[in-house]
Amino acid sequence: MSDSPAAAPSSAPQNRDKPWLFRTYSGHSSARDTNRLFRTNLSRGQTGLSVAFDLPTQTGYDSDHVLARGEVGKVGVPVCHLGDMSALFEGIPLDKMNTSMTINAPAAWLLSLYVAAAEKQGAARSSLSGTTQNDVIKEYLSRGTYIFPPEPSLRLINDVISFTYREIPKWNPMNVCSYHLQEAGATAEQELAYALATAIAVLDTVKAGGQVPESDFPTVVGRISFFVNAGVRFVTELCKMRAFGELWDEICRERYGVEEEKYRRFRYGVQVNSLGLTEQQPENNVYRILLEMLAVTLSKNARARAVQLPAWNEALGLPRPWDQQWSLRLQQIVAYETDLLEYGDIFDGSTEIARKVEELKDQARDELARLDGMGGAVAAIESSYMKQKLVESNSRRLRAIESGEQTVVGVNKFSEGAPSPLTAGDGAIMTVDPKAEQEQIDALKAWREQRDSKAAEKALAELRSAVQEGRNVMEPSIACAHAGVTTGEWSDILRQVYGEYRAPTGVGRAASADSTGGMAAVRARVEDVSGKLGRRVKMLVGKPGLDGHSNGAEQVAVRARDAGMEVVYEGIRLTPAQIVNAALEESVHVVGLSILSGSHIPLVTEVMERMRAAGLTDIPVVVGGIIPPEDEALLKAGGVARVYTPKDYDLTAIMNDIVTLLEEQKIAA
Repeated sequence: MSDSPAAAPSSAPQNRDKPWLFRTYSGHSSARDTNRLFRTNLSRGQTGLSVAFDLPTQTGYDSDHVLARGEVGKVGVPVCHLGDMSALFEGIPLDKMNTSMTINAPAAWLLSLYVAAAEKQGAARSSLSGTTQNDVIKEYLSRGTYIFPPEPSLRLINDVISFTYREIPKWNPMNVCSYHLQEAGATAEQELAYALATAIAVLDTVKAGGQVPESDFPTVVGRISFFVNAGVRFVTELCKMRAFGELWDEICRERYGVEEEKYRRFRYGVQVNSLGLTEQQPENNVYRILLEMLAVTLSKNARARAVQLPAWNEALGLPRPWDQQWSLRLQQIVAYETDLLEYGDIFDGSTEIARKVEELKDQARDELARLDGMGGAVAAIESSYMKQKLVESNSRRLRAIESGEQTVVGVNKFSEGAPSPLTAGDGAIMTVDPKAEQEQIDALKAWREQRDSKAAEKALAELRSAVQEGRNVMEPSIACAHAGVTTGEWSDILRQVYGEYRAPTGVGRAASADSTGGMAAVRARVEDVSGKLGRRVKMLVGKPGLDGHSNGAEQVAVRARDAGMEVVYEGIRLTPAQIVNAALEESVHVVGLSILSGSHIPLVTEVMERMRAAGLTDIPVVVGGIIPPEDEALLKAGGVARVYTPKDYDLTAIMNDIVTLLEEQKIAA
């Protein structure tokens, strides 16, 4: 018997569709480390790159900024200047690569660095293809890496769009991102409505901005792309994608008068849902990822143009190259071993699918009309309406899991099982070398010393003039890139002109959960402890560092309030000093810290040191995040009272535990 692979059946159709772009979302430690990872993934059959930038880069800070401490290279790659961008793509010809960059507030700058790196390679701008996510509206709602207020943020998006459609015609300058809306709690109809409202806000800004002639506007519409989420309820998700395409076509025709069908196509990439991946029985995540992928590949008329899959162990920590390879192989098996790409849309004519699609479209239209009545997406952000609705939806989802109404296998049902051999032993997840941050800072200082400082100053002065005068920032930004300007310097110019912004948290106005069952008992205990303390139990919920994924912190704040506690929650991006000062000024009884970026050790350690220096050793500190067991032990050894990880999904039980902690503290006192 031959050991060679079986030949394809002779009757197999020869006209298979081309598969989508295969991507993995990658970046960590340094540009050179990430470049090695890129090359490895490309050698294994990946066909496009998706760059994960670290949080300082995403929020416009250099690696040596005070707010960058502990965050450098953790959730992505630090890119501070052209040297970093060139190292990131060393040996990868950018005129032949399709690159997606998850970068929002400083998208104009990172695209400028990319263009400059390509020009150093000798590539023409017009040859470049790829995508900048560039959707700052969803940052105000879910992910938190915004910098500037909404109006100037939309102006920057307009600049990128108006520049790229002329200079880089194969580039997608605007990637409307509903992915994080779903992770923040959005239902299917909310994801549809809020994403489409964002696209409308952007296109209305471009239309009114005067940089694009009316005759070219359909071309601009044709370059708008979307980046979506796909959850495990794959029939609903499949219908959502068909609804997305039909609604987008409707908006392009009716609102913007786009006649050419090719400019009305709903073009999207997808990363399937990471929120639903579980720390418990993590091997089950492989099945979840496959089902979620089917939602965006089975229906030909609503098939993604690019797919990136999370790794099975992302609820545990940073995936290894092998874990990313496993996710890549899943895509390749579906694309090349199955017959999926040999057929038209297998759901056309299905009455069930058509019914669900129409239902989602009707619900989304209703919500779009509501947003339009408020003045559009930006007005709905500034009033906190959209954020409030996402917090409420997320609260309902969590309550359904806690009550068992929504089953999560291995978490609230079928939780008994053998330990996973995949998580055993050293090296089961990858960690960033602590030395990487200092090495990046040292290299940044060397870059500043070696560059032509006069050229950098001249380029920055020209950038400031362009921003102040309302001119397009792209050419001055590309000149800054070539002159050696850094990410922090570019962002500081815009901060000085535009100012900074703090988005509403949505917590204060979110509707309360019910107080029956377990919550009723917790409320009674809170009343009892408050009586013993002589005033209401007061909890500070803080997010130190640059991690903007505030969903967990928001839900803890809402549940603590529902439990009868007084809650202090001031949103994201706080320094340890600010958190400790708030604990002191607000006279809180407990401090809760939420960190999902992997920077928990340095940031929590600094908070604890500052608490001791301020004489607040009697205030217990609890911490939540994606925290490996060995780090949990270190935090507790450093004085942290409790550590909660994704396996601790029952927020009511967490509130009960915090009350117990306070009772113990009171008794000990």
